[in-house]
Amino acid sequence: MKTLNDYIEKLNSLNFKEMYNDDFFLTWDKSDDSIEALFTVADALRYMRENNISTKVFESGLGISIFRDNSTRTRFSFASACNLLGLEVQDLDEGKSQIAHGETVRETANMISFMADVIGIRDDMYIGKGHTYMQEVSQSVQDGNKDGVLEQRPTLVNLQCDIDHPTQSMADMLHIIHEFGGVENLKGKKIAMSWAYSPSYGKPLSVPQGIVGLMTRFGMDVVLAHPEGYEIMSEVEEVARANAEKSGGSFTKTNDMAEAFKDADIVYPKSWAPFIAMEKRTDLYANNDFDGIKALEKELLKQNAEHKDWECTEELMKLTKDGKALYMHCLPADISGVSCKEGEVAATVFDRYRTPLYKEASYKPYIIAAMIFLAKFENPQAILLALEKEAKARKHE
Repeated sequence: MKTLNDYIEKLNSLNFKEMYNDDFFLTWDKSDDSIEALFTVADALRYMRENNISTKVFESGLGISIFRDNSTRTRFSFASACNLLGLEVQDLDEGKSQIAHGETVRETANMISFMADVIGIRDDMYIGKGHTYMQEVSQSVQDGNKDGVLEQRPTLVNLQCDIDHPTQSMADMLHIIHEFGGVENLKGKKIAMSWAYSPSYGKPLSVPQGIVGLMTRFGMDVVLAHPEGYEIMSEVEEVARANAEKSGGSFTKTNDMAEAFKDADIVYPKSWAPFIAMEKRTDLYANNDFDGIKALEKELLKQNAEHKDWECTEELMKLTKDGKALYMHCLPADISGVSCKEGEVAATVFDRYRTPLYKEASYKPYIIAAMIFLAKFENPQAILLALEKEAKARKHE
């Protein structure tokens, strides 16, 4: 069993200075040491909570959440992370703000940040928009701090944009690390990031992109599988190739789901919309072309329906390593015969992995808390030691 000191000693061996007073946009922007530090702090915080040690490092302050898309897991994970550290969450409901009256991003960002320590944003539906919006918010609060409007600069955490979903992929990776008994056991493991059929359209690209952009850093053999026409961003594929070359792993692509599943240690069947279609969708919304949007939706649903055989079935799972690959999903999954007639995964497969899937999701609050923790404290080891020494109970017994 690890102790808190084990996590602190690990942090002492890493160089993660770039994390302090910085934002978290994309995993591939961060060094290997910073990524490992995030996993370490996430595990340390979980260890402390499980051992009834309070991790409230803030006596006051706000965590501002801005969700431009629906969310369950990420919304509650952000709120849980903020609460774990002692921050209160305030949602920005843009419909109830002055944004409709012409309030600029710069003005909104400063007005919500007077006592904010972190801003979490999900903006994932429009290509070229979400990541750009996050950068504009970040620059606005940096300027506000520099100009003396804000006494501090809030940290920005990407809760999913059009390019990456770092809190998801990091939580997924931490789940894998624990399932396989340590990061040192991942080299050579095969993971299939596969497209799967869904009766809906327009699902973001950021999950598959986040997976191939992160898992290739650990010496794993990452296979991206999808039907022809369901490509992701070419820039992210380049990131994956560069990561694989550096780590000694591999990044390959296939248009055959069975090939991707063969001898895989991990499978991640998940639907997404083609990059080209998402670009077109963004342009149509920008031009208020609602007839065009309806026509595109009809076209994409028809295209999806041609690939109903891209389903994670018991037969496909038998092709995996010893027939026992770890099945993963960011949730909610389109479960055939349960949430839809035909979908991403057979009900029997999903039911067998339901508990591991929920455990996978449980890492996300700690990953987000670790992102905030490392951004706010220059010497997190000292803070963790102080919390342990104080030994304030999270709950009275």
